[in-house]
Amino acid sequence: MELTKNFEHQPAEKKWYQHWLDKQYFKSTPDEREPYTIVIPPPNVTGVLHMGHCLNNTIQDILVRRARMMGKNACWVPGTDHASIATEAKVVQMLRERGISKSSLSRDEFLSYAWEWKEKYGGIILQQLKKLGCSLDWDRTTFTMDPDYYQSVINVFIDLYKKGFIYRGKRMINWDVKAKTALSDEEVIRKETQQKLYYLKYTIDNANTSANAKDANDFITIATVRPETIMGDSAVFVHPDDERYKHLHGKFVFVPLINRRVPVIADDYVTKPFNMDVLVAMLDSKVKYILNSDRSEIHRFGNMEHHPNIHTLFREGKKIELTILENRILLYFLRNPNKVINRDELMLVVWGYNSDVNTRTLDMHIVRLRKKIELNPDNPQLLQTVRGVGYRFNPS
Repeated sequence: MELTKNFEHQPAEKKWYQHWLDKQYFKSTPDEREPYTIVIPPPNVTGVLHMGHCLNNTIQDILVRRARMMGKNACWVPGTDHASIATEAKVVQMLRERGISKSSLSRDEFLSYAWEWKEKYGGIILQQLKKLGCSLDWDRTTFTMDPDYYQSVINVFIDLYKKGFIYRGKRMINWDVKAKTALSDEEVIRKETQQKLYYLKYTIDNANTSANAKDANDFITIATVRPETIMGDSAVFVHPDDERYKHLHGKFVFVPLINRRVPVIADDYVTKPFNMDVLVAMLDSKVKYILNSDRSEIHRFGNMEHHPNIHTLFREGKKIELTILENRILLYFLRNPNKVINRDELMLVVWGYNSDVNTRTLDMHIVRLRKKIELNPDNPQLLQTVRGVGYRFNPS
């Protein structure tokens, strides 16, 4: 038998991987052994594997194979994600090439084309995983639009809605102008850009001022990179110690273009990071004031004591440790008992104004905090959800 000059790995890999499949080495059936299960983070059906997939799946494969060698009932579940927005874009492009407009199709007709596209291109990633030698239980392959999976998602959605974790409200969203749909923060590709700073004049309302006041043409200047948002202005904030604006405390100004009369509010929210005249925003100074004030206090509620300085709860002498974020959340609620606190306010206080945290992260921390303070976290009596708004802490 003549040996090749170089090792030909492709036929060897193909031979042995097929041998593993034929012998069902990766197949898992529940039995008395200790279970060890990994559900693959499903890659999008629209693309191909990249280096990140290779690294992540290699690590998973190592863990599963190690567990299998240790005698555990190891199960690695494969699957793909329908990636609705990305898939829709691909299907719309395919239809355009065929001279078909999406708007001319019914929902069911469009879904039939989507399934056609998925069946044609969706198997590429699974074949690539096999090429990597991944020891997946291929009999369990799942797609996120499979009927059973889809129904499970709907059931969980309804359950979360009934618990108040999913709510409808007016929010700024990421809008895709081509797909005409909202995008999650994770789907937005952000980049830093050079922007122009606009200075806008807000005329001061001097109708009720004394004769010593300045004339009616006085104005205060606001600097912003988003002049189109001034239609939503409801107040102008100034720093209470800023000598330039002390004469404006308690007065009113008119928003340009729409001539809406809004108050001038003095508060130490305001800093001057851009050397602008006034910044209409809530900034870190307020958050630091709230979180860094005296923490030697001890809060008592129910059968519990909260010691914020050591991030600890005590229930009838039993010590319960809190994370830094859980401690901040609970401390703010305890300082505002029985007050309905919206999610935006809570995120500002806990994470700061320049954080990219979203409501999903906040709700996750609320769930974890409930497990530590509630006797029955599924039916919370202390930390209650106010559907569509936020939360209320009832210490009594």
